[in-house]
Amino acid sequence: MKLEYIYGTRPISEAISKGVSIEKILIDKKKHNSTIKEIIKLCNLHQIPIQFVPEEKLLKFKNKNHQGIVAFISPIEYQSLENIIANTFQHGQLPLVVILDGITDIRNFGAIARTALSVGAHAIVVEQKGHALINHDAIKTSAGALLEIPVCREASLTHTINTLKLHGLKIIACTEKASQYIYQIDLSGPLAIIMGNEEKGIRPTLLQKADYLASIPMLGNIGSLNVSVATGVILYECIRQRNYIVNCL
Repeated sequence: MKLEYIYGTRPISEAISKGVSIEKILIDKKKHNSTIKEIIKLCNLHQIPIQFVPEEKLLKFKNKNHQGIVAFISPIEYQSLENIIANTFQHGQLPLVVILDGITDIRNFGAIARTALSVGAHAIVVEQKGHALINHDAIKTSAGALLEIPVCREASLTHTINTLKLHGLKIIACTEKASQYIYQIDLSGPLAIIMGNEEKGIRPTLLQKADYLASIPMLGNIGSLNVSVATGVILYECIRQRNYIVNCL
């Protein structure tokens, strides 16, 4: 299923003002009128991703009076990370946050959400641009987890990591470049785990921000795991260290 969409300057402007959750907005790069500029300001204010595209990109909407702008409605409501962290501490819990740096595959995104929800993670964090669209296919892959676990969309992951550190969270970057294994690092406290892009991994700027780099032992000839599998491994190590596993043996 495709994302639902709205088009035209006035409907989109009203939707943003009313707080409708928007996944992204496409704008004809030749459009520079004052109304478009006002919408761009609103998008920046509400951290809504914008793509400036050639006119041809909007041809499939040619039977609509789109006025050079189309907005795709998100099936989820993005939430405030700072509010989630504050509420977690207020309830006497230790925050566990999963930061996704450029995960672009819908299936990986959905699988990560499913695992994150199953271990009791408090939020998934993505950057404003460069991540897989959260559409109905992603929700289906997540077995509905994306409708339950909070997803936070941030303008800058670098800024987000700095904020999380101020709140007392330890930042762990999961990467095969690390000299320490996930089992050698204390994962029992307030924690944010960074997982990287399927091809490029975690950006160097974010690796530098991490408190620890952690790898997963690989005994065979495979260099790395699929990112959704790797996320599952480290998240379950977190709950093992937190003694959340029920002893059913």
